[in-house]
Amino acid sequence: MASSIAPLIVTLDGPAGVGKSTLARKLAGELGLAFLDTGAMFRAAAFTLGEGAWDWPQGVLQQKLGAFEFSLRGSGENTELLLGGQPLPEAIRSEETGRWASKLAVVPSVRAYMKMAQIFLGRTTSLVAEGRDMGTVVFPDARHKFFLDADPDERARRRCRQLEGQGRPADFAAIAASIRQRDDQDRNRSIAPLKPAPDAMLVDTTHLTEGEVLEAVLDRIRGLR
Repeated sequence: MASSIAPLIVTLDGPAGVGKSTLARKLAGELGLAFLDTGAMFRAAAFTLGEGAWDWPQGVLQQKLGAFEFSLRGSGENTELLLGGQPLPEAIRSEETGRWASKLAVVPSVRAYMKMAQIFLGRTTSLVAEGRDMGTVVFPDARHKFFLDADPDERARRRCRQLEGQGRPADFAAIAASIRQRDDQDRNRSIAPLKPAPDAMLVDTTHLTEGEVLEAVLDRIRGLR
């Protein structure tokens, strides 16, 4: 007999560069859940479809997206998001692809497809989902919801450190400008604007270490706060 227990869903929302992906991976590891990087889903779509896809006719986009099939493999920090059964390329993490993804994310047919794909994954797998509207739109009934935020300049510094650690060039001014541009797009878009769910725990990470943020979130989930 199939189990009637619903999968456990934990949502982490917040702006670009706030550390959602890093925290979500570690949190998923601590809880023994899969990690769903929804931003990577939009980045994968933007990278695969290419520049300007957000201006395509809705019918063309729907046809292209219909061929997409996302799935998850593994759990915790070892979770892999697959597209068509294949791991996503590292190139989806570029700043350019991030800007494309932000533009693609406001297209109704794209958001509708991604929401459907994310809900399907959440119906079959207990997971930690990070993104922009996980707690407000995709998983409004999630058991635990969190909204992370931080000063834009601090987020730009973190991104620079991340790129430098990968041996890649990091232009603070350009990254800070890109983050502010994406904040404006995400917070002011007409469809599913970036905002905390009414029942989400707000966590300002500006002056917190990754370990401190993880501890605060785990304490809330375990009922210690």
